[in-house]
Amino acid sequence: MSLTPWLRWNEASPRLSSRSPAEMVLETLMMELAGQMREAERQQRERNNADRKICTGVDYSWLARAPRPTYDLSPGERLQLEDVCAKIHPSYCGPAILRFRQLMAEQEPKVQEVARLFRSVLQEVLERMKEEEEAHKLTRQWSLRPRGSLALTTFKTRARIYPFTSDIHTISEDVERDTPPPPRTWSMPEFRTPKTD
Repeated sequence: MSLTPWLRWNEASPRLSSRSPAEMVLETLMMELAGQMREAERQQRERNNADRKICTGVDYSWLARAPRPTYDLSPGERLQLEDVCAKIHPSYCGPAILRFRQLMAEQEPKVQEVARLFRSVLQEVLERMKEEEEAHKLTRQWSLRPRGSLALTTFKTRARIYPFTSDIHTISEDVERDTPPPPRTWSMPEFRTPKTD
């Protein structure tokens, strides 16, 4: 007897390896939405049964069979949600599901409101992705920027430094023209602003 058929569980499924991460994210998020919609419908049915039981005083829940799901997404709404889900990066899929479950537990929405809540969670995740991408882009720009003194690069545009010249125009220019200029120390540069004509 060969053990080969029994050991096939250890092999990787070819179906899983052929799908792209974007398809897996799309499928995971849409399965989560469908599961949460079923759960919301079940909770709503239980609330209605509890209200009916309180009003009539009789419990017929043991007699009734679980009804089929009554609410489903319209094809247009499903396509829109799939389009938004396809934009989610795989690393944000888990946090999106956790946030969606958290909001579902907090708000306990009706079945009709679940898709709207799901869309708002996806929009939050997309905004967070965009903010983190912009922050990453800024850090990349700063890291690739040439090193140099920030004060000097800003200062160069406004004034030029001439370390060994002295052509300062003053009120007593005639007097100073005849006398030699006083010697400047070597450590003190001369600052001049560019002439605007």
